[in-house]
Amino acid sequence: MSRKRVLTILVGVVFLVFIFLSLGVGLFMISPAGREGRDQVIVIKEGQTLREVAHELEEKAIISSKTLFLLWAKIMGYGRQIKSGEYALNSAMPPVRIFEKLTKGMILTHPVTIPEGFTREQIARLLAVKGLVEEDRFLGLTNAPSLLERLGIPGPTMEGYLYPDTYHFGRGISELSIIETMVKRFWQLVGPLKRRTEEAGMTLKDVITLASIVEKETGLGQERPIIASVFLNRLKKGMRLESDPTVIYGIENFNGNLTRKDLARRTPYNTYVVKGLPPGPIANPGLESIMAVLYPADTDYLYFVSRNDGSHHFSKTLAGHNRAVRLYQKKRKAQQ
Repeated sequence: MSRKRVLTILVGVVFLVFIFLSLGVGLFMISPAGREGRDQVIVIKEGQTLREVAHELEEKAIISSKTLFLLWAKIMGYGRQIKSGEYALNSAMPPVRIFEKLTKGMILTHPVTIPEGFTREQIARLLAVKGLVEEDRFLGLTNAPSLLERLGIPGPTMEGYLYPDTYHFGRGISELSIIETMVKRFWQLVGPLKRRTEEAGMTLKDVITLASIVEKETGLGQERPIIASVFLNRLKKGMRLESDPTVIYGIENFNGNLTRKDLARRTPYNTYVVKGLPPGPIANPGLESIMAVLYPADTDYLYFVSRNDGSHHFSKTLAGHNRAVRLYQKKRKAQQ
């Protein structure tokens, strides 16, 4: 038999093997591992390889062969295209459908609402309870200098720049991705306010810092521009802000009871002792509080005190403020 004939036969055999292998892989890809299947949750973490994913799918009987699964991925060039997240998969899905879900990122998501005025510690705790982050890792990233610089945040931490909103996050998404999503939302809403910030003669850091104080002082939308005007008036006159929430922020492991000793203790955040704004935001404010700082009410108020119903009484003079304090303290005692 000539060498040419042998070569022709070998090529033919290889071709037939390739055809049968292709048919076998193709049949595998359109054939579910089982007729009936209950959804199983598969979490793919960022950086996880397709081989690791295929092994888990085979172990859970969602696919019948990880080898054929990986072979198809190699043929189609899908290996590097799978997306991290949480997936609902079952054995009644043909592998080609599973690939579609993995490459398109058709993940399960969990709605999580970050309330306005939450601190980064509270956000980390909330996300951890939802099973979305590792709390310590999340907090560590929120004060990483290189990340702060990359995201354009003008502060020692991300406090103030983790925008409070309702998000839909999937398990398996990294803490970094979640932080980037929240900061991106901040810039989407605050970025267009750059010109107004300059017109107000303030830096972005100053605006967000004061907005965070306004956010913590009142939950009433109509009061925020007035509260902002009080603090801006005090700053113009060189008066201390004397804001309880700033003092509380500077107390480690605050127990909920603010004392006279606390008000006298010198910390960078104690605005009863230190003049001007604190070093940075004390919470993550919503857009309404930010707008209140940029567009404050036109008032001469320098003081305010709680009416014990969520609203506040505003005064222009210390004498008027002291009268209001005595009045509402008396009413509060009468209600107890």
